[in-house]
Parts: sequence; C-alpha cells; structure tokens
Amino acid sequence: MISFVRLGECSLSKSEILNKLLSNSQQYHDTFVHSNMECGDSPRRISNGLVEMTWYLPCGNKNMDVFSEPVAVANLRGDIASFETQFAFLCQTSAAVFVFFDALNSECELLTNQNHKAQIFLVGNRQSKDFKLDAVKKVATKLDLTNSNILLKTKGMNDADFVKDLREKVSNVFENSQMKMGIEQMSAIAHELGIWIDEDSPECLTAKKNADAITAEIQDLLKYKEAQLPLQGQIWKDLTCLEKEEFRLRKVGSENIEKYKSDLQLQKKRLREKQNSHDISKAMTCFINAISSPGMERCYFLKWMRMNLDNVSRKKLFDLREQYKEKCKNPENKEEIKDIDQQLSNSSLGTEHFFREMGQVYEASLSLPETDPARQQLQHLPKLCAELMLDGFPLELVDGEASNIPLRWVSDVLSQLNDLVSPKNKILVVTVLGVQSTGKSTLLNTMFGVQFAVSSGRCTRGAFMLLIKINEDVRKDFNCDFMVIIDTEGLKSPELAQLDNSHEHDNELATLVVGLSDITIMNIAMENSTEMKDILQIVVHAFLRMKEVGKKKPKCQFVHQNVSDVSAHDKNMRDRKLLLQQLNEMTQAASKMEKKEENMSFTDVMEYSPDTGNCYIPGLWNGTPPMAPVNAGYSEAVYELKKNIIHILGSCGSSANNILEFTEWMKSLWTAVKHENFIFSFRNSLVADAYMKLCTEFNKWEWDFKKEMYTWVTQAETRISNFGTPADKSDKSDMKELHLHLKSEVLTELSKWETKLLENVHKYFKQTEGHVYLVEGYREEFANSAKSLRREMESSVFNQLKAAADIRQGMTELDQIKENHTKELETRVCALIKECRKKNIKMKEEELDEEFDKMWIKTVKELSFTKMKVEDIFTSVSHHLRTNLKQKGGQANGLLSKKILKEYGLVPFKYIAEGFIRRFKDLFSAQSHTKAVQQTADSIITDCSQMMTDKMKRKSNYHDTYIEEILNMIDERLQNNQRVGTDITFEVSLKQHICAHAARRFQKMHEDFLQKNDPYRCLNKNKEKFLADFKDVFHNVDQCQKKAEEFTDRCLKPAVEDFVNRSLGPDIIGEMRTSEEFSTRMSFQYSVLLDLLSKGDFKKYQSFISSYEEYVKKWIFNKIVRHFSNGSTTFEEQHLQSCVNSINNAIQKAKTEKCDNLKSFVEVVCQKLVDKLVISQDALGAFMILNNADQEQFARWLTECVTEMAQPLREKFKKTDIQTKLQSLHVNPQNELFNTLIGCGKQCPFCKAPCEAGGTAHTEHFTSLHRPEALGTYRWSDTEQLCIDICSSSVNSDFSFLCIEREDQPHPYKRYREIYPDWKIPPDASLQASDYWKYVLAKFNDEFAAAYDAKPADIPEAWKEITKEKAEASLKESFLIK
Repeated sequence: MISFVRLGECSLSKSEILNKLLSNSQQYHDTFVHSNMECGDSPRRISNGLVEMTWYLPCGNKNMDVFSEPVAVANLRGDIASFETQFAFLCQTSAAVFVFFDALNSECELLTNQNHKAQIFLVGNRQSKDFKLDAVKKVATKLDLTNSNILLKTKGMNDADFVKDLREKVSNVFENSQMKMGIEQMSAIAHELGIWIDEDSPECLTAKKNADAITAEIQDLLKYKEAQLPLQGQIWKDLTCLEKEEFRLRKVGSENIEKYKSDLQLQKKRLREKQNSHDISKAMTCFINAISSPGMERCYFLKWMRMNLDNVSRKKLFDLREQYKEKCKNPENKEEIKDIDQQLSNSSLGTEHFFREMGQVYEASLSLPETDPARQQLQHLPKLCAELMLDGFPLELVDGEASNIPLRWVSDVLSQLNDLVSPKNKILVVTVLGVQSTGKSTLLNTMFGVQFAVSSGRCTRGAFMLLIKINEDVRKDFNCDFMVIIDTEGLKSPELAQLDNSHEHDNELATLVVGLSDITIMNIAMENSTEMKDILQIVVHAFLRMKEVGKKKPKCQFVHQNVSDVSAHDKNMRDRKLLLQQLNEMTQAASKMEKKEENMSFTDVMEYSPDTGNCYIPGLWNGTPPMAPVNAGYSEAVYELKKNIIHILGSCGSSANNILEFTEWMKSLWTAVKHENFIFSFRNSLVADAYMKLCTEFNKWEWDFKKEMYTWVTQAETRISNFGTPADKSDKSDMKELHLHLKSEVLTELSKWETKLLENVHKYFKQTEGHVYLVEGYREEFANSAKSLRREMESSVFNQLKAAADIRQGMTELDQIKENHTKELETRVCALIKECRKKNIKMKEEELDEEFDKMWIKTVKELSFTKMKVEDIFTSVSHHLRTNLKQKGGQANGLLSKKILKEYGLVPFKYIAEGFIRRFKDLFSAQSHTKAVQQTADSIITDCSQMMTDKMKRKSNYHDTYIEEILNMIDERLQNNQRVGTDITFEVSLKQHICAHAARRFQKMHEDFLQKNDPYRCLNKNKEKFLADFKDVFHNVDQCQKKAEEFTDRCLKPAVEDFVNRSLGPDIIGEMRTSEEFSTRMSFQYSVLLDLLSKGDFKKYQSFISSYEEYVKKWIFNKIVRHFSNGSTTFEEQHLQSCVNSINNAIQKAKTEKCDNLKSFVEVVCQKLVDKLVISQDALGAFMILNNADQEQFARWLTECVTEMAQPLREKFKKTDIQTKLQSLHVNPQNELFNTLIGCGKQCPFCKAPCEAGGTAHTEHFTSLHRPEALGTYRWSDTEQLCIDICSSSVNSDFSFLCIEREDQPHPYKRYREIYPDWKIPPDASLQASDYWKYVLAKFNDEFAAAYDAKPADIPEAWKEITKEKAEASLKESFLIK
C-alpha cells in the first residue's frame, strides 16, 4: 500500500495529483474529490481525518498500464498534525508514505518521532512562498533520506512532468520494497493504536467464525462438494432425468408405457431413499444453524460465506486455468484438457450451492412418513428461506446445473413467504433474457439496486428470483406490493453448447421465465440482433404458448447494449423495422409448428412497438477496464429504461398475481415444460379454476333461463287446456290463432333471454377479478352455447305447444258432445221435477229413484253416442321411422321393408355381430364387441323407455312429436357412441325395436285417453251426482254449502294438485343445484367418483363404466331421495298457498263483478284462474247443472271450503314419499340434472371417460381424469391380457393405435388430433392424477378380467402401492378440489 498525506498547508492539490497519477493520458478520471473539480470546493464537515483508499489494477498492456503491478493507494484527508493516530497507522502499514508540504519545520517531530516501517517521501512545491530548502535538508538528514526520497516541483516543471517523476518513485517503491501487508493483517496495528474496527462487533465475529468453520475445511473443491453437499450431485441430476423421462417417454422403446412409468417411479423412490440415507453433513448442519441466527448475524454470515467462497473458488480457478494454458500448448493432451475443462465447470462454489443442498435435504425428507422425526425437524427450512427473501437475498428458482426446479421446496418457500407478507402479497414480475455475458445481471443491479453476482467469467447458472418491496407512496400506482426480479442464465452459453440438450435447456428456461413474467427484457449486445435470432425463436414459441393458455399479452422490451452512438435510435429505425419483420417471420414459422392459425404477426402474441419497445444503452465502462470508470451515459440510459418499465408495469397492475397464484403458474408451467410439448398442452390450476368459475356462473344463468321457460310453458299449456271452456278469456277465435299468438310470444321471451345470457357472458369477461383473462379463449364458445341453448329451448317449446294445441283441438268436438248431453239431461231432469211436483203427493225416496232411473234410461237411449275413432299409432310411427331413415340410403329402406313394425319389439333386443373387424389392441374379440354394442343398445332402450313413461304420466292423448323426440334421441346417442363400431343394420333393427315398443305403449295411452273421455262413460260417471242434485232441487234443499264443497273437491282440488305437480320439478332441480356436487360438470364427476371409491364395490364400478348413464341417473335419483327424505314440504306449501291466494282473489273479484246467476259467477272465478289452474271440464259441467244455490251464500261457503281444502292436501303431501312424488312430476328432476351435468355426452375415444367441457357449444372435448384402457374394454389380442395403457400417457409417446377411421392402419398417438380433432387429451400433468383409476384396476383386476372375458392385466409394482387415500388425493388434484 502506498499512502499520501499532507503536512500543514500545501499549494499542490494532493488529490488532484493522485488522480493524474492513477490515470493514463487517454483516460483521466477523478478518483478522489479535489478543490479544482465541480463542487470540490464545498466546505469540509466530516471528511478531515478520513483515509480513502483505491486500487490500481493493470490490464496487462504495457503501453496503457500506469503501474505493472496492482497497488493500493491510501489518501488521508486533512493535516497529519491534527491526525497523528491515522498518520501513525499509515506509517506502520504502508510500503511508502508520500508527505505533501509547503513549509517544513526543521525540528518536525511529527516526522522524526514516528516508528516508521514505511519509506518516507517528501513532496514539496518550490514555487510556494513558504518553502524553505534548509528545513527540508535538515529533516532529510534526520530521517536518513536520500535525494531519491525527495521530489520538489520546480518553477520550470509542469504537472505532467511532475506526475511522471512521482509515478517513477512509486514504481521504484513496490519494485524494491518487501513491505506488503493484507488488509486483515492491519487490524492488529489498528488495535494497538486504539482504532475501532467495525468487524469487532459480536454478531460479525460470530458470523465470521461460523463461516470460517465451514470454508476452512475446503481443500479440494470437487471432493468437498461430493462429501459435504452430496444430495445435489449426481443423485439430483439422475432424479431430474427420471422426472423428465416420466413425462417425455423417449426411451420407452417397445416396453409397455405404464410399466415403464411404474419402473421410473420406483427408480425415483430408490434415489430419494439414497438421498435420505445420507446424514446431513457437518457443513450443512453448521450452515443451517448459522442462517437460523438472528437477523444481523445472519446477514454477516452470508456476506462472510460469499467472500470466503469467492476466495477459495478464485484460487482454485486460477490454478486450473494455469494448468489449462500449459496443457493446451501440447495438442496431444486431449483427455487431460477435457478433464481440466470439466473441473473448471464444476469448480464454482457459492452460497447458492448450500441453499440448493438445503432444498434437496428438505425435498428428500418429504418422501419420509409425516411422523418421522427426521422430516419434522426440517419443516422450518422453507420459512428460513422466505425470511431471507424478505431481507433481499435471491432464491434459486431453476437449478442451472441440473436444469430443474425443486418444485416442493420452491413452492413451500413461496407459501411461507405468502404467510409472512399476507395480505400484502400481490407481485409483478420482471425478467431479463439474453445471450451469455451481455450484462443482464449488471443491468438489473443498476436498475433496481440489487446485488446479483456479476463479473466476467462468473456467469449466472439457472434462474434466481429476488423480492423488492414497493414503497407505500407508489404502491397505488402499481397495484401490487412487491416486484419480483428474475435473473436468468445466459442463453447459448458456449459451456453448454457442447452438450446435446443445450437448445432444450434454453427452450425450457425461456418458456418458463417468459410465462412467469409481466414484462420480459430481451438483452441484445450491440445494435445488431442477428446473434439473437435463435433466442428470439425460442421466445416467440414461449409467447405463443402463453397466448394459448390465456395469459394476457406479455410485454416486451428490447435492450440493445454497448451502443455508443447518441443517434442510434434514429439511425436504427431501419434495423428496428427489419427486426420486426424477422420477428413476424419467426412468429409465422412458430405458429405453424404450434399448429396455430396462419398469418400471425409478432404483435398478435406480444405487446411490442418498434418505436417504444427498443432501448439503446451505451457501454458500461468509459474506457478500457479494469481502471475505466462507469459511463454516466450508461446510468442515464438505464434510468430511462427503468422509468419506461415502471410505466408499463403500472398499466398491468390490475392483473398482478398474488404469491400463491404465481406459485401455481410456476408449477403448471414447469410441468408443461417437462413434457417438452413444444407443441404445447397446458393444464394450469389457475386456468382450470377460472374455467370452473365461468362454468358455475354459466350454469346458473342457463338454469334461470330454463326455469323461466318451464314456467312459461306450464302457463301456456294451461291456457291451451282452458281454451274454448267457460274459463277461457282469450279473444282468439280458434286454436290455430292462439297457437300462433303463443309462438310469437315465446319467440319474444326467448330473444329476451338470449340477449340476457349474451350480456351476462359479456359482463363476466369485462370484470377484472377471478383471472377472467385466462379463459378469454372460451368467450366465443360460451356465447355460442347461449345461442345453442336458445335454439334447443325454442325447438322444445314449439314441440310442446304443438302437442298441447293439437290434443286440445282434438278434445273440442268431444267437449261439445259432452256439453250437449249434459244440457239435454238437465232439461229432462227439470221436466221430471215439474212432473213429480204436479202429483201433489209426498214422494218417497224409492219413488224418486225409480222415476229418475226411468228418465235416465230413456234419455241415454235417445242421445246419440258416436263411437270415438281409434287411431292406428303403428301407422303413424312407421311413417316417421321411414322418414327418419330416408337419408340412410337403399339398404336402410330394404331392411325396413322386410317385416311390418308390429312384428318387432315382442322380445328383448339382442344384437348379433356381422362382419366384425378384429384389431391389434382393441375391443376384446367379436364376442366382447357384441357385448359392448349390446350395452349401448340396452342403455338407449332404457332411456327411450323412460321418455315414453314420462309422456304417459301426463295421461293425455298421443302426438306425433313424441315419436320424433324418441328418434332424435336415438340418433344423438348413436352419434356419441360411434367408437363402438356399429353399422346400418344395427341402427335400423334398434330403431324398429324401440319404435314398435313405443307404438304399443302409445297405442294403449291413446286408447286409455279415449276411454277416459268417452261421452257415454262420462255421463254415466255423473249419474249419482245428477240424482242427488235432482232430489235436492225437488225438496228445495239449500245447496250453497254442498255446491261449494262439490266445486272445491271436484274442480279446484284436482287442479291445485296438478299445479303443484307441474311446479315441483323445477323447484327440486333448483334445490339440488345449490349443492356443490351439482354446480358444475367437474364437481359432479368428482362427487360420483368419490362416492364409488368410498363404497369400494366392484359391481358399482362395472355399472358406472358399462352403463354410465343408467348408473348416474340412479345416483342422482338416490341423492334427490336422500335430500328430500326428511319429509319437508316447503315447496308444496309455497305453491299450495299461492293457489289458495289466487282462488280467494278470484272469488273477491267475481263478487265485485255483476253476475246474473251462479253459473256466470263460477265462470268469472274460472276466468281469473285461467293462467294458473286447469279445471276439469267434465267436473265443471256436472257441477253447473241443477244448481239453485244463492250466489252470495255460495261465495261465502266457497271461501271456507278453499281454506279447509288446504289442510287435507298438506296431509297428503306430507304422507306421500319423495319417490311417489317424483313419479307424478311433469319435469323429471333426475333427467334434467343429468342432461345439464352430462353436457355433450361425448366420451374419450380411447378410454370412454366422459367430457366435462362447459356450455353446450364447446368446440373441444376434455376430461380431467383418463382411465387405463382396460376399463374401456381393451385387451391385447395376442396375450388376451387387459391393457393398462392410459391415453394421457400414450399421447406423449411414440406409440401408434389402430383406428377404424383409417381402415385399421396404425396412427401415431402424438397425432391423435388428426383423427379426433375435437378432443383435447393433455399428457398427465402430475403423473399422480390417474392414480384413482390405477388403484381401481389394481384392486379389481381379476373381477374386471372375468367381466370382460380376458386375462388379468400385468399390474405395475408402483400401482400396487397406491392406497385408497392416495387415490382420493389424486381425485382431488385432478378436479382441483382444495
């Protein structure tokens, strides 16, 4: 060390001379502040007595170097006369002390009394008026100084010559002096002189002691890492390879995929066991203890560790580089050079290696049982690391050496971090990407004041993330609490370039960090970006994938470094346009590879403007390092870039994730990256969660729409049923006009609801909460679903209106006949009463009965009862069947003509296979194929039969729309079951069977209806009532109470009961939909599968797989029964009360209107109820005759009777069990719930798992949980063993499948979408997701084999280890149940 001091006043500026001394002629820099520089003349306050220090480091070029060796220069501020302690310290620690003076005291005790270890040099200015040469000579004599130790600036000497002489003397000092001392050695002298040393604080000393205890053990770096940090070495690299191979299946060869994956899992388990077999090393124990110490001590410890490790690595690297130079002189030393090269790569050792080991220790412990003490004592590690992140230390996100993320470790650290900062946990992420050694870390350090490790030759490996807290005053602008900075390893590193998978490593890293960031800084060295072309290609692919998963357009800044020209931005306009053109070309190429739409431009996938998206930054150094100062232009340009980035981040704050959401993104992105589907399939829990929320909302809107339409149809059917009756108040002349009016009305209603649904979808996507932007891609699908739902409802409502109108029209004539008959009878009875009264004798009851019977027999004989025409339903059904099959060609018509329809459907349907094609790995043989087709047929027959039952429940007449609905259902079901492989013969025979069965049932329904409404029968049914009325009138009995009771019991009560039954179905559906399991398709599937797991019954599983629809409907039915088994009649009570209120209101309104007689009074009451109740015309007609009741008295009694009617109905509702209620409902709840929750009904073409996509118009089918193909009834044709392949694994393999669509030609699984373009089968995201079905197949292997007529599957060992708890956990994971 060379020191420079001042004695007394001095006309020479010591600091200025020093600056010139340290700078070469081309590169002057003010290292020390002096009085002649800007602001250098400010008054001194604290700097006197301060020793400043700098180093001069040569660059190795003799022409440019000031000194040939490194030298430390100390500069004491102020006069040494005032600071003797400092001067004494410098005299004992320096090789030389240069004393600047103007006037010397000849005694000068300060100089002569010192215990000098250093050479003293006197530097004076002869031009000063205070200068005395004699005094200089005396002091020189006392100090034994020669002329070479004295330097005087004479009158003729300029500054340059003076500095040159000074430089010479300094050079002579360190050439001849042996006085070299390290700074640490100086501490002893400082102690002697009473100078306080900050490192003497207890925290710092303890931290240093702990750090030294760890680093003192290091002799050989490689051996040390193997012994003290064993878990991150080859074991971790092997684990990484196995993890990636589990997803990529590159080496599976011809082996069975599931067995291969099972073996990989066992190998992973063994590697974890191997990791756990290592005790935590001594170094790691010390390290964990040290970072567990209180705040300040921990920071000191990590600083000491970093310095100690840098020293060790530097020494080791220096030795290795020297060896490398020597070996390279002889080109024959190839092996040795390669060995040294490998050592150079592995010789870095930093604190990140200790944290990495800590992560591996923690991850390995997670494979131990939860109760294991070894696991429990490590549970605090993530919190330690989270605290360090809050203190500003970086967390290693991607391990650069193994190219992997220790997911559990990083996730748990971030989870702990979230706990520490909640609720202030919103983050925005900034990432830098670029080629190696382009100054990425330096850029981040300058911009954000962080300390990522930098220096030439010490490159970042992997990716590190660092947390910056955002101040309260700017938090509102950002709408986030922290900024996360991610620094990445340089892409295209020459060190990795020799490895086969280096491009893969770059792809993975780029995709991950781009996916995680809100803004990506693309760092390009120099103006020309050609060296970035490959990287840009990678990034464009990454951005494309982010667009695919719904992430908002990533924002991008291109930073061109080392651009010195101030006009670069203007001059490079052409280059920027060229860059954009290249980016567009790359985007188009990438979109073709990713199978996206053509003609995409770069700005379609990214927010980028050629003018504002580029920043030009000059070089960091102003001259040639190492002595070049930092370029002020660099700082200015970086500051401008920072302002721009902050502005951009402020605009995207609304989409800031919280820490847990960031963790989810990271997990799912890394899983996708591991799949290496660089033609990407992505399943992210945030996306899935957002999709679930959207589905839940849409399902609510859909149900509101349907419920409203059910209510409307019920009212419309009521109006149609009441048309042409005394209750009818419509102004329509005939049924046709009413029908058209109702159609027009419903179209308005449907349009209103369609608009409402579309508005709801639009509003939903406008909100900022709930990560709506992630499901932006589904907006169109859900809008289409709303339109599709409207079309579906329109068709259904029109069918119901047509059927109701036609049936009512058919009744008009019949009602007229009945009315005429009733009137005729009334006339005859009135005549009989007059006749009997004329006799003027009191007639006995028997005589009245006899007279009435005579009159009745005579009248009935005289009335004309035309026999009602019975339609031949078979003829009608045959016609519709022929129309339905018309498009199927001549073969279908030929098959139809073989036999008449009446000959079918007499025996159960049995499928006989014809021309079955055998496949390599397919449905098990002709016999099993027949079984599968038979199951499909049975399922369709059951559903059609249920539909017929629902129609017959209404006890109305037959209508042609009924058979049309059945044929449509068969077509839809056959369409959904295409993979079973059926032909036209099967379709025709199935339709003939179902239609014949339907024709028989509908024929009976039609005949029953005619029988019930036969005028002769209806008349005779009322004979007793006519007789009683006849006697009452004859005897002048007051009929008010009796008639009120009769009207209530025979007209109102059945109508009220019917209304409740018509209204109850939607209520039950609405109630069931409030429970979580019926809210969306995914939660429904989860609930069904969980229920199956808890019961553990093979028969149930078999039923679920082979007769899915039947099983699920039964399951829903049981759920409804269980839910309503408590006897609650809340809904019935609501509707009953509503009816009672409506009837009472009608009575009150009828009272206010002037009615001539009781008949017109009752008609007014009925008119007021026309939209709500369907009152039987037979009962009303019978009630009206022979009615002499007083209108007012009748109204009073009627009000009482209506009130009394409610109680027996309540009793009846309470006594009736839910099963009976369900049978009499107009809307079948289990069917409606099934139709809503089953969705489109499509099944996976490989494993038969049902589609779970929301909305009815989705363009892609998907399911959360695929199954082993054995459960889809597959076996291997050669071994006859059940097939354990799972399609979510197969689609990621190089295997092929044989498909009917390609005439049994093999087709690669990876390109399955060419055959099934509407199915999306992402590779198993977690590898544990399909554990549920693996567990089921492993448990019931023998049973499935017996049921499917095959040999048991060869179950992999890993499957046998899956417990029921693991199966349940996998179910939760698949369906994202928290």
